[in-house]
This record gives sequence, structure tokens and C-alpha cells, in this order.
Amino acid sequence: MEALLLIIFGLGYAGIAFEHWTKVDKLVPALIMFALMWAVIALGRLEVFEIHHGLVLSHIDEVLLHHLGKTAEIIVFLLGAMTIVEITDHFNGFGSIKGFIRTTEKKKLLWIIGALAFILSAVIDNLTATIVLITILKKLIAKKEDRWWFACMIVICANAGGAWSPIGDLTTTMLWMGNKVSAWGLVTKLFLPSVVCMVVPTFIAAKWLPAFKGHITTPESKDEERIASLGMLILGLGSILFVPIFKTVTHLPPYVGMMLSLSVVIIVAEVKSNREFRMSTVMTRNSALHTALSKLEMPSILFFLGILMAVAALESVGQLYHFAESLNSTIPNTNIVIILFGISSAIIDNVPLVAAAMGMFQYDIDHEVWHFLAYCAGTGGSMLIIGSAAGVVAMGLEKIDFMEYVKKISWLAAVGFIAGAGTFLAFN
Repeated sequence: MEALLLIIFGLGYAGIAFEHWTKVDKLVPALIMFALMWAVIALGRLEVFEIHHGLVLSHIDEVLLHHLGKTAEIIVFLLGAMTIVEITDHFNGFGSIKGFIRTTEKKKLLWIIGALAFILSAVIDNLTATIVLITILKKLIAKKEDRWWFACMIVICANAGGAWSPIGDLTTTMLWMGNKVSAWGLVTKLFLPSVVCMVVPTFIAAKWLPAFKGHITTPESKDEERIASLGMLILGLGSILFVPIFKTVTHLPPYVGMMLSLSVVIIVAEVKSNREFRMSTVMTRNSALHTALSKLEMPSILFFLGILMAVAALESVGQLYHFAESLNSTIPNTNIVIILFGISSAIIDNVPLVAAAMGMFQYDIDHEVWHFLAYCAGTGGSMLIIGSAAGVVAMGLEKIDFMEYVKKISWLAAVGFIAGAGTFLAFN
């Protein structure tokens, strides 16, 4: 029966990969894959397990609810971040940034956007940074074809930036909270490899790819008729920056802080719109909140749900742990094992892989193995568009085709990944 799970996962993955040919939205195979895999587990009475706060969950209802809870945390966080971005955009907050970025040369714009992705992802995490920057891209670049290339490069740069920060990626946060790495150790050991991982593919793209030659076309929109609201931009980005601070102080999950930030932004938005803050009026047609919610990419959210819950099915029956242990037992070199973990994270979620590694390896805090694991798991996902949370969101926001990404971008991400890994090994 476990072989059947792998077959369903493989077919679902193929459905996502070949969306362009099948003309079936990627969320359909993702949701079918999620539902069928858990149905096989239930009907086949397969043994499931999950360790939660030191307790071993072994009943399918408990395990399913546990994974749904973890997935819901990410989705609620994502909904909050996307709503804040849309409310900020409703008041033309990103028009302020458009005024600062005056270049129309593609090469210069690539370096500016790449640097912003790298820095922002370290502060507000790679997922949120991707949402913010793709929203800004829509203000800067009119042609969808041009925007596609920039969005793909944002994924690479954001994942590189998230790898060296304890709050930049979910896996680095796991290692930090699990006392495997310290914040200072992570920064000092991974900053340079992460910079290399971002700079190398960006340099190659700017230097040799025809897509980044010439100038961009700025979109003609009604935004020009609206005054750019610098105040709403500061509030929107500030509220997102508040989330990691709230998490550090309270030790509560990030989605709690995101909901608090969203509430504050909604209040200010309604006051700014000269509306009384009542539920009877907040959802009126012209409400900033209503407008923002109507623009949310729900297909992307459902796709996210399907992918994460399908991978959770493999995790719950122990297949990911067996995969990790088999790699560790057959390959004596730990560095090669971790590199393979990073490559594997492009195919399956890096969170359960890192969780498996945390149980397999027994090293002291800030050992080089933990730092290398953080780098590889954080940046390896860039090699496929659905290999990271940032990639999945970008895929939804810009309708990035899986196979197009493989043909045009995967090799760039792989070069950056290898260059950064080589830099880490050279210095450690």
C-alpha cells in the first residue's frame, strides 16, 4: 500500500508539472493527490505516527489533524500577509517605491530587485518578501513575459536571503528553536554562502540572458491618478516586520502576530477611508478590506494546501524518514548526504526532511553540519518552482508554468546552490 502512495504522489506531481499541456489547473491534481493518499492510508489501515510536544500520535485522526493544523498555520499566515499587501496596494502604497526605482534598464532593475529580495527575506521571511516584491513588480513592469523572469529570480534571491536568518525560512526557524543553531552562528556562517548563492545566478542572468537586456515598459494605470501613500507603505511593511518581533517576545506562532498586524492595518485603512469601523460597513463594496480580500489568489492557497498535505501523508507513514536514513546509511560522507537533502527539498517539502535530519544527527549546537543543513534545505528548493513556499506563491501570483521554470530557471538556481555550497565547504 505504501507503494501505491508513491504512485499517487508521482502521478499528482506529473499533473502539476504538465499543467501547460493538460490545461487542468495545478490545484486539481494537488487536491486529488492529497485526498487519495490519505484515503489509501485510511482504507489500508497503514500505521501512522507523528511526534508532537514529546507525545507520539499514532491514530490517523490525530495525525491528520496535526498536519492540517501545521498547514493551516502557514495558510493563515499567508492570508494575513497577502491581505496586508493588498490593502497597502489599495492605497497605492507601493507607488512610493515605484518613485524611488527610476531605472528602466532591465539589468539594473534585476540587481535592485534581487538585493531587495535577499534583504527583505532575512527580515520578514522569504514567503512574505516574495509576495511584497511581486506586487511591486506589477507596478514597475507592464509586459507579463518580462515580469515572469523577474519573479523567478525573486524566488532564487529570496530563498538565498532566508537561509542565513533564523526567521528567514521555516527550516532555519526550526533549527533555531530546536537549539541546533544560534542566531549569531547562523548569520556568521551562512551570510557569505547565501550572498554567493544570490549573486552568481543574478550575475549570469544579467550578463548573458537575453531576457535581461534592454529596457522595461512601465504599465499605464490609474495608479498615477492616485497619490502614492507613503504612510500606508510604512504601516504595511512595518506591520509585517513586527511579526518576527512578536514571535521572539511571545514565543507564539508567527500567524498570531500576523493576525494582530492585519487588524491594525484594517483599522487604519477604514479610518483612512473615512468609514466607521463596524462589521456592517467594513464589508461594503468599496471597503479597502473587501477590495483586498476579493484580490486574494485562492487557487494558490488551495494548491498550497494540497501539496503540503500530500507530503504530510508520506511523512506520517515514515517514508521520508526511511528515505533520509537510507541516504545516511549508504553514503558515508555527511556533506554529500546534506547536499542530497537540499536537492530533494526541491521535490518534497524541506520541513519534514529537516525534521528527519534533526532526529538522525547528534551534534552540538552550532556544529557545521547544522549550518550546512540550514543552507542546503533553504536554498535547494529554488531548483523547482514548487520546491519552496516562495516558489509556490510566485507560481500562483504570476502563473508560472512548472516546465517553463525547469527549462529556463532551474539550471540557474542549481548553479547558485552549488556555488554557495562550495563556498561554505571551502570556509568550513
